[in-house]
Amino acid sequence: MSDAIKSLELFEGGLEEKSLQAYFNRVGYGGEREPTLEVLQQLHYLHPQAIPFENIHSFLGLPVALGLPELVQKLVLEGRGGYCFEQNLLFGQVLRTMGFLVKGLSARVFWEVPEGEIKPRDHMLLLVQVGGRKYIADVGFGGASFTAPLSLDDPDPQDTPIEQYRISKEADFYYVEIWVKEEWRLMYRFGLEPQLLPDYEVVSWYLCTHPSSLFVKDLMVARCMPWGRYALYNDRFTIHRKNEASQKRTITNYQELKELLEEIFLIQLPQHEKLPERLKKLISEE
Repeated sequence: MSDAIKSLELFEGGLEEKSLQAYFNRVGYGGEREPTLEVLQQLHYLHPQAIPFENIHSFLGLPVALGLPELVQKLVLEGRGGYCFEQNLLFGQVLRTMGFLVKGLSARVFWEVPEGEIKPRDHMLLLVQVGGRKYIADVGFGGASFTAPLSLDDPDPQDTPIEQYRISKEADFYYVEIWVKEEWRLMYRFGLEPQLLPDYEVVSWYLCTHPSSLFVKDLMVARCMPWGRYALYNDRFTIHRKNEASQKRTITNYQELKELLEEIFLIQLPQHEKLPERLKKLISEE
């Protein structure tokens, strides 16, 4: 029984060589394939720059498939992005195929949540073991996604190419905070109980079908850059540059929004009949 449980805690199978190489091409990686911290850091840096966070599928009322073939097809071959389950399941499969020890975890989000409101554990992150040490990897947190893995057991602030984070522990939970506007802000809380694919599928189905879900009502897109981030929330576009004030503007026409998605976020938009109508409804002048 213990062996069966152990096997279920892992991602089933790995990526085929052609799919793994296609992923490397997608993110622009041409380095070693050994499961080292340096390789993990390089992939974690490249992934959120090449594969944007986006919820276009749920925004259009389309199902979000979490099977490995569907993830490879959408995020790697079709030039699309995805939300946390898609991003981190794919990233976890890539790492495991390369020989990393990887487990999926879940977190309760506090970022941008009104005080007093309790959200379900609806975010996925990864626990990765490298050289006997444990790290948290997360390429799917939208406008605050890590651009480097974080050491799980280091309570001191940890620098990444864009922001500074810290992880603290209280009882059985870990708390991830980000340094923003001269203060620490709580992103999410998580435990180390491994999650299985069905756990993620249930929560993902809720997020992409429930009428009150932000992933159904609103368009959310984000992409990391070496110097900062791009972020889009409906018709509000923001450029975050490291150590500079954010630049914000409101998108005023459909063509501008479409070009932003294609040229800045590098999304190959799906050919869906409802997409133009849904995007136009986000624009005030429309």
